[in-house]
Amino acid sequence: MTPSTPRSPIRLHKELDALWGTRGRLGWLSAVNHNVVGKRFIVTSIAFFAIGGLLAMLIRAQLASPRSAFVGPEIYNQIFTMHGTIMMFLFAIPLFEGLAMYLLPKMLGARDLAFPRLSAYGYWCYLFGGSILIFGMLAGVAPDSGWFMYTPLSSQPFTPGINADIWLIGITFVEISALCGAIEIIVSVLKVRAPGMSVDRLPLLAWFLLITAFMMLAGFPPLILGSILLELERALGLPFFDPERGGDALLWQHLFWLFGHPEVYIIFLPAAGVVSMIVPAMAGRRILGYAWIVVAAIALAFLSFGLWVHHMFTVGIPHLALGFFSAASMLVAVPTAVQIFAWLGTLMAGRPQLRLPMLYVVGFFLVFVPGGLTGVMVAAVPFDQQAHDTHFVVAHLHYVLVGGFVFPMLAAAYYWLPLFTGRSVESGIGITGFWLILVGFNLAFLVMHLTGLLGMPRRVFTYEAHLGWDWPNLVSSIGAFILTMGFAAVLLDIVLQFRTARRSGKNPWGGTTLEWATPKPAPNYNFASLPSVGDRDPLLGNERLGPQLAAGCGYLAFTRNRWLETLGVETATGKPEQIIVLPAPTLLPLYSACFTAVFFVAALFKMYEVALAGAAFLGVTFLFWAREVEAPREYGLLPAGHDMHLRTHREVANPPARMAMLLTLVADGTLYACLIFGVLFLWLVAPNWPPDALLQDGWIEAGMAGTAWALAAWGARLASRPAAIGSDRCRKLLLAVVAANAVALVGGIALIGQLPDAAAHAYAAGSLVVVVYTAFHAGVAIVLGLQAWSVCRRKDAPTLRRAPVDLAWIWQIFSTVGGILGLVFVCVLPHLIAG
Repeated sequence: MTPSTPRSPIRLHKELDALWGTRGRLGWLSAVNHNVVGKRFIVTSIAFFAIGGLLAMLIRAQLASPRSAFVGPEIYNQIFTMHGTIMMFLFAIPLFEGLAMYLLPKMLGARDLAFPRLSAYGYWCYLFGGSILIFGMLAGVAPDSGWFMYTPLSSQPFTPGINADIWLIGITFVEISALCGAIEIIVSVLKVRAPGMSVDRLPLLAWFLLITAFMMLAGFPPLILGSILLELERALGLPFFDPERGGDALLWQHLFWLFGHPEVYIIFLPAAGVVSMIVPAMAGRRILGYAWIVVAAIALAFLSFGLWVHHMFTVGIPHLALGFFSAASMLVAVPTAVQIFAWLGTLMAGRPQLRLPMLYVVGFFLVFVPGGLTGVMVAAVPFDQQAHDTHFVVAHLHYVLVGGFVFPMLAAAYYWLPLFTGRSVESGIGITGFWLILVGFNLAFLVMHLTGLLGMPRRVFTYEAHLGWDWPNLVSSIGAFILTMGFAAVLLDIVLQFRTARRSGKNPWGGTTLEWATPKPAPNYNFASLPSVGDRDPLLGNERLGPQLAAGCGYLAFTRNRWLETLGVETATGKPEQIIVLPAPTLLPLYSACFTAVFFVAALFKMYEVALAGAAFLGVTFLFWAREVEAPREYGLLPAGHDMHLRTHREVANPPARMAMLLTLVADGTLYACLIFGVLFLWLVAPNWPPDALLQDGWIEAGMAGTAWALAAWGARLASRPAAIGSDRCRKLLLAVVAANAVALVGGIALIGQLPDAAAHAYAAGSLVVVVYTAFHAGVAIVLGLQAWSVCRRKDAPTLRRAPVDLAWIWQIFSTVGGILGLVFVCVLPHLIAG
């Protein structure tokens, strides 16, 4: 196991390139490297952006003149729904995920992300899920109820075709990708960094991406749950949103905006991180208020989850709630202002260069700040009740999202393009594109505020000439086409950079973070040897760091066992604690995504047997994921460079997979909490409660399942003790845990048979979903228990048994707590209703 020592830096680079590069005819399909996957996310999101932009042009062509016959109402409804859906779900989130996947390892001084296969699986889910929506549009059955899919408009009686189903299935598919990206980003930022990079030395973009990823874990499950419930209502008649059977259309709005308002800040925060990186580089000095910026971003994240009713001021909620959410909506301006003042202070304290990335940062200030001010306006309840559902809100939304996301991302494109191309980005085409975008955007959307104040509603496909909306709409349409010309110029400019631009310097902007210490363009392994970080700006005054790392003067400056290696560190201090051995290129993520697609497409066409088969094969592929990374034996302490010896991540107590499991359960628990909230909301607010039929029996089944869950948790805890792991007692305990979960699963299924007709009332439908949810977790616990038992049968590798047993124990605790809570909820709720 002695590492090979290259005779020269050239040999080191050749060895690393042979290991980390993409090879073979199917290499592009099997690639899991963060550089490849990140680029795929970026390119695909830009393609979807182009489609969404084309739809926007069709909208503006239709509204350019009164009583236009360009498209009819049915097609128009599909166009504006798909425009919003693409921009929110298929462009904004995937674009920043792709940028994060590409940049983070370079900024953190690592060779890859924590779970390369998870990133690749997330990309294929994104591509396939987005393709479902696009194919639906090409077939003329695109969703047509708005990108927010309000019920009852999106319910079966009003949308009888598969239009709404395409949205629900496709978006849920895409959201899986987003959650995969969130887990990847969090674990990578917290565990996969250069030695010495403590949390107070993280680049600001890493901080913003970390906060955003946590927001995604908590913000996306409500939408996933809402989509599942609405699809169950449409496909199986379960009445979650039907007031005649105990449902309520407002439940959808609550679930959607529990996602939707944090979504705005999920989009903004990565862009704010980009600005926080570019401003100090363009100003030639350190960022002012580093700690204040981080605290403001955390505060913004917390506040964003208390604002969802901001979008529901006109639905008739109590006055106390109106006052609370109005105040919270205004309060969110404070942390945003802290960040803006820190950026402006940095520019004033330095000597800013008005180069191309800085132009787009200036555009960000000019567009986003007015958008934030109109946000304060619509936070005032009286004004919101006048402007609600008018073009004023459309203008506000675009000022916030285009100003707060698109302009910073264009700045990011030009700032980090040398990492992709190795070439300079200064060009007249880029400057022309900036001015076309800035002028065209303001021409299109500034006058739209007036259109809204004149009373023009959103989502209307035509209007009369005498209302005074004709000339503002014509101006908006002209501006939109100028804006499109600007985006076309930027795209042309970026394409030309790859071929005609001159070679860039190693650090063209004078950046002080580690991505500028990599070769240009960056290789798949990023660093020939990994750096040690002792400052928040590791390149400040240390311009020789890049060549030193390329010469092998850092950590892991060798290859061994054909492993793809990077370092894992302690979360807070950045102290090295493990060698992370990453998976080689594999087709498993593609296979898993294909079976996921089979599940969703079969569900779309009501082929439920095929959907269940797809889910079963998906589970089998995930088992192969685990087998693929099993180590043949223990390796003990291995050299990592500079007289440091570490164990591989498979042999330590706190591998990245443990944190990933905990994060998965955070998202899982959020979805469960939203499910319980939904049933309680209907119980307290919805009409036609209490129901005629309540659960009358089921205590025996519930008692059997609850006892089995408790015994399973006890057995898993005993099996996970360090003294027990790997022993005969551990293996017997794991088999007992599997048996107990099987009993719990049978008890849950039997309890379903005692429930009233789920299609008759939302009470029975909610109870059914709770029981199915808990039974599913018992099934997963069986699989994890068997996997841990299989590993523990190996008697030659005691330290390798720890991780699978630990993961089974963590899942079991969650499954047991959720299962018993669900049983209490299902069995006790009827008595509370009856009382």
